[in-house]
Amino acid sequence: MPIQRHVHVRGLVQGVYYRDTCRQLAEESGVTGWVRNLHNGDVEAVFEGTSSKVARLVRWAAAGPGAAEVTGCTVAPEEPEGHGDFRILPDARPAQPPA
Repeated sequence: MPIQRHVHVRGLVQGVYYRDTCRQLAEESGVTGWVRNLHNGDVEAVFEGTSSKVARLVRWAAAGPGAAEVTGCTVAPEEPEGHGDFRILPDARPAQPPA
């Protein structure tokens, strides 16, 4: 039975091949979902798959690739959505203030 985890990673995680390495590891592991940069310098990702495979990606996310300096990683369980693959999404835009 698949599980899904939403991960938010803080620190020096942009410009260090975080997203591409994450995508490669997810594809090699058979994990689906997505990863993207946030406007504040953080990265967020969703991992969906078997509990052992998702746990492996979550552990990796907390450390990141060699050039990353992760200072925090939060993980929230979510209902699986049935992602078909693993994608790098466009960067998230900052929230717009109400008009």
